[in-house]
Amino acid sequence: MLESAVAQIQFARNYTLELLGATPEKDWFVIPEGLPTNLAWQVGHLAVSQYGLLMFRIRGRDPADLDLIPGRFRKAYSRQSTPSDSQEKQPTAKELLERLGEVHRRAIAEVTSTSVETLMEPVDMPYAAYPIKLGAVLFCPLHEQIHAGQIGLIRRALGHEPIR
Repeated sequence: MLESAVAQIQFARNYTLELLGATPEKDWFVIPEGLPTNLAWQVGHLAVSQYGLLMFRIRGRDPADLDLIPGRFRKAYSRQSTPSDSQEKQPTAKELLERLGEVHRRAIAEVTSTSVETLMEPVDMPYAAYPIKLGAVLFCPLHEQIHAGQIGLIRRALGHEPIR
C-alpha cells in the first residue's frame, strides 16, 4: 500500500509541475478576479502540506525542519492563511518551486524509510481511509490533486489554455 501511495504522490506532483511549468512566473502572484487564491499560494501550501502529512505527522518535528519550513513560511501558506498578490512579501516563483522540490525529496525519503509499525500508529484528521499514519500518507496525493485542480482553474482564469 505504501508503494502505491508513493507512486500516486509522484503522479500528482508530476501533474502539478506540468501545470506550473506551462504558466509564466509573472502570473504566479496574480489573484484572478472572482477567485480567492493564486499560484504562489497554491505552491507554498503544497510544500507546507506535504511536509505536514509526510514528515511532521509521521515522525514529529525535527530541528532541521525549521530551515525547511520556517514558521513565517508555514503561517503564510497554511490552511487558514490568506493568499497575497504582493511579490515583495513572499518568495519568488523560483524559490517556491525549489522549496516544493526540497520538501518532496525529503518527505519521500522519510516516508519510504519509515517502518510498517510506525505507519500503523494512530493519527487525527486529516487522513484517508484509515486513522493511522499510513492514512495520512494516502491522503497526500488526494490533497495535491485537489490543489492541482485549483491551479488548473487559476490558469484558465488567467487566460491560459488547458494542458490536458
